[in-house]
Amino acid sequence: MAASDSGSEDPHPIAGIDRLIHEPARLMIMAHLYVVESADFLFLMRQTGLTAGNLSSHTSKLEAAGYIEVVKEFVDRKPHTMLRLTDAGRGAFREYREGMMKVLL
Repeated sequence: MAASDSGSEDPHPIAGIDRLIHEPARLMIMAHLYVVESADFLFLMRQTGLTAGNLSSHTSKLEAAGYIEVVKEFVDRKPHTMLRLTDAGRGAFREYREGMMKVLL
């Protein structure tokens, strides 16, 4: 049904974009995690160019939303943090991509 027919849909596709993912730093994190099974914190720092504090802050928001899972463990007595998309996060990112395609077309 067209937006003008229902009256309940947003007038422009950008209105439905997930704002949590749309923030540039979180978009980079989600995009990197979308193409791998999991990634460690240092890998994401290098790939995104974010500082440890910024990356931690943004991953906390994504974790709170249920988009990523953060697993902290020790390897040879050193802390090691692994991150991966949850099924919900993978679905949200897929929807975000589809929504952005509508916006850009």
